[in-house]
Amino acid sequence: MMMQTKISSFSRPSFTLHETRALHRPRISMALPSSSPSPFKNLLCKTTLPLAASLTLLLSPCTAEAGLMSGSPGIESVPGPELPKLEFLERFNAQNQKFYAENDSRFKESPILKKLLENSKLNKEKNERAIQDKYCLRGAEWGVGDCSTNGMTDEEKEKFIEMLRKKTGIEE
Repeated sequence: MMMQTKISSFSRPSFTLHETRALHRPRISMALPSSSPSPFKNLLCKTTLPLAASLTLLLSPCTAEAGLMSGSPGIESVPGPELPKLEFLERFNAQNQKFYAENDSRFKESPILKKLLENSKLNKEKNERAIQDKYCLRGAEWGVGDCSTNGMTDEEKEKFIEMLRKKTGIEE
């Protein structure tokens, strides 16, 4: 034998408690009232709660700073205690700073560093030129780019490409 008890009558969906006497396990089912199940009311019932929650979050005066509405600015905003200054550590630090500054200036003025920087600059220019020559050779072989051989006779093309190969060090 099944007994039905109405739990809620103030909300749109009605909750009905189905209870079986033999098993004593209550079952709850959610059903819309059968008077007028229009699609508009069904949609309104499903979207009201999420819409209300979204509007509450958007229109709330609280700002989210250190976590979502935690209200705590965080430990980073609290200044730490003033540490005692020890005279011998300050002297030691000053001596080290002076020592490192002298060594840096001596190193920057050394002839070895100046020679290495000059060699580096020359190598950079030489390598850039070698790369440009390789691209020129490739463009001449393919007939495209600034070193294109379009408009040359076959003999001129061969001489030009051979000259580029010698210049780049590529022999085929």
